[in-house]
Amino acid sequence: MHPRIYVVDVPIHNTTDPARRGLHVFTGVADSPAAALRRAHEVYEAALAAHTAGREIPDKQPDSWGARGLRPGWHMDWAAAKAGLWHNPVSWTSLSDFAL
Repeated sequence: MHPRIYVVDVPIHNTTDPARRGLHVFTGVADSPAAALRRAHEVYEAALAAHTAGREIPDKQPDSWGARGLRPGWHMDWAAAKAGLWHNPVSWTSLSDFAL
C-alpha cells in the first residue's frame, strides 16, 4: 500500500472542567490507519516533551505530521482515537450533487 494522507481524530477533555470536550485533529502521510495513529501519537508526545522542557514545539516532520496546536491542560483519549483517509472538502475533484 502506498502512503496517503490520513486524519486522526482524538477526543479530548479539559482536565479542570471535564464537561469541556472536543477533538484534536492530526493529519499526515501514512500507509495505514494504524501507522497514522502511531505517528499522531508520536508527534503529540514529542510536542508535549518539548513544551514541558520549555522548548519550542517542533515544526511538521518531513512526513507532514506535527502537533503545533498543543493544548496543555487537556487530556487526549488515545484509546478512543480514530484514523481514516483524509478527504479534501474543497477539492474540485470531489463529486457533488449540484451543477455548475
